[in-house]
Amino acid sequence: MNCLIVDDEPIAQNILKDFISKVDHLNLVASASNANEAFNVVQQEQIDLIFLDINMPGIDGMAFAKIIPQEIHVIFTTAYREYAIEGFNLEATDYLLKPIPFERFLKSVSKAREAFEKSATTSSEEKPNFLFVRQDRKMEKVNFADILYIESFADYIKIHLTDRVSVVRESISNFETKLPEKQFIRFHRSFIGNIAAITSYTHEFLEIDGKALTISRSYKEEVLTRLQQFE
Repeated sequence: MNCLIVDDEPIAQNILKDFISKVDHLNLVASASNANEAFNVVQQEQIDLIFLDINMPGIDGMAFAKIIPQEIHVIFTTAYREYAIEGFNLEATDYLLKPIPFERFLKSVSKAREAFEKSATTSSEEKPNFLFVRQDRKMEKVNFADILYIESFADYIKIHLTDRVSVVRESISNFETKLPEKQFIRFHRSFIGNIAAITSYTHEFLEIDGKALTISRSYKEEVLTRLQQFE
C-alpha cells in the first residue's frame, strides 16, 4: 500500500516513517506538513493510505479527510481523544492516539490492508454508467454523462439533462448517493452539478448550461478545492 504521512510535527513524522519501514506491505511515497502539500501529493501520486494528523495549520485533518477521494483509506494520528467520534463518523479506517505504540500501529495497518483488499476487489467489478428513474409510470434510463445538474424542490428533484428535464419524486440527498462521486459535486443544499458540464466558475457561482448557479457558503471550500485541481 502506498502511504502518505500528513503531520506538522517532525518528531511525529519520523516515528511514523520508522514504523512504516518495518512493515513489508507499506511503501512511504511522501510526507507533508499541511493539507495543501498533502493535496498536491494526492493529485500527483497513487496514494492508498494516509496517516493524518488533526491539529495542523490551515486546513485541519478533519476538513482534509472530507475532500480526498473516497477510495483512499485514512488513519487519524492525534494526541486528542475528543476527535475520535468525529473521525469514525468520517469512516476512517482507524484512530491512533499519540504516543503510538508499534503494536497498536501494526493492528491498525492490518485493518487498513484488509479494507484496501476488500475495496480493490469491489472496484474491479464493472459499474454501470447509468441508472433508472421513475418517469410517467415507467422506469426511464438516465446516463450519468447526460446529466447537467440536479435541482431540488421539496420532495422532488429536477434532473436537467442535455435534451430534457426529468422530474422525480426523491430527495436530492438520497439521489446524491447514487451518483459517481468523482463525476458530480454538491455545491448547494438544492443543487448537484456534473463537473464536466461546468463551463466557468467564480467563488460565488458555477455556470452550467448558460445558468449561473449559486455556490452556498457551507460548500464553498470543498467546491473550490476540487475545481482548482483542474487548473
